[in-house]
Amino acid sequence: MAAPLRFRAPHTARAGMFRNDSRGLPAVAANDLSTPLGQKRKQIRFALPFRITDAIAGVLGLCLLVFVGWALFATNPYGGEPIVIVAADARGAPAAKPGAPGDAAATPGEPSAPAPASPGEPSAAEKSPAPNGQTVTIIDGMSGKRQEVAIPPSDGKPQAPAIDQRLIETTRHGTIPKIASDGARPAEIYARPLAPTFEKVAGPRVAIVVDGLGVSAAATFDALAKLPSAVTLAFAPYGTDLARWVARARGEGHEVLLQVPMEPFDYPDNDPGPQTLLTTLSPTQNLDRLHWFMSRFQGYVGIANYMGARFTANENAIGPLLREVAKRGLVYFDDGSSPRSVANQIAGANNTQFVKADIVLDGVATAEAIDAALGRLESLARERGSAVGVATALPTSIDRIASWTKDAYGRGIILVPVSMIAAKRS
Repeated sequence: MAAPLRFRAPHTARAGMFRNDSRGLPAVAANDLSTPLGQKRKQIRFALPFRITDAIAGVLGLCLLVFVGWALFATNPYGGEPIVIVAADARGAPAAKPGAPGDAAATPGEPSAPAPASPGEPSAAEKSPAPNGQTVTIIDGMSGKRQEVAIPPSDGKPQAPAIDQRLIETTRHGTIPKIASDGARPAEIYARPLAPTFEKVAGPRVAIVVDGLGVSAAATFDALAKLPSAVTLAFAPYGTDLARWVARARGEGHEVLLQVPMEPFDYPDNDPGPQTLLTTLSPTQNLDRLHWFMSRFQGYVGIANYMGARFTANENAIGPLLREVAKRGLVYFDDGSSPRSVANQIAGANNTQFVKADIVLDGVATAEAIDAALGRLESLARERGSAVGVATALPTSIDRIASWTKDAYGRGIILVPVSMIAAKRS
């Protein structure tokens, strides 16, 4: 007897499609059921008329074409870089001869006023060079056009003493100080003139060094405006326009020190900056870096450490530096921040003029703490005859030191530059 035929009901369609039925017929799409007979539904696709890679290549090609055209046809003799040429006559303008025809009598000590120019006639300032014979030539970087501009006359502030050319040595980094052939030393030539001499000064002597100058223009200006000229100023080597700041400081009677960054114990997590002197470098490498620092500006009486707890504690590292300092006729100032420093012992063995700060005045940078430190400094000076304090160029530090120095002379304290203490202690 033949087996009965069995039929299975078709499964539910998936995604709008019917499965093959039991007869093997092909599945039919659900949307095809609504399409009129004899017609096929067309699928519309959107396509860009060009490829994205072709567009990018076209833009890059256009940029290249513009650049080549500018390079070929643009007139730019200096590459767009601004250039200034300064012509200075160090001799200054000649003094006017008294009684010259046409000169009006002037009150003694006062310059006579220039005669007014006729309409359309250039003024005297335009016809004659600058009062000190100084002019600036400004060259336009695009057109090459030159414009002569006269430097305005001095505002009456004292000018910095000239750099003594006998004390200059030229190296691959620039000019650095040296002892002159006649024995003149930078520590003596650039020292602040102070009369009477150290031995003749009666009373306790105090030297104060304010460091970290030259980096912040505001702090540097504040220190120059508020601190008396007997305060020694130490400039960091990374500031901008250092030569101008140092010239102004020296012009106002301050002695100047150069700060040299040295390796601290937590280096490189605490990095003083480029060209830092390191215990891992050879003496030759460290001296080359020292010469780079020495070329940053001129007119300083000595160098001071910036950080350097590890470097100054290493005899093999600090020894060659102190010998170089002595060789170039400079003072070495230790800021007293590291009790492990061996610079004092090595400086004596190498005949290096050396002075170390006795008290850090702003270890705690509050007005009360700084005033207390200044009191300890004064007491130490009365006890030993001299004392040295050091502070950073913080606004509070500058204000408190300026206030203390106003009354120091009334209490019998003599404020002296740091070179005077170094000369006495060496």
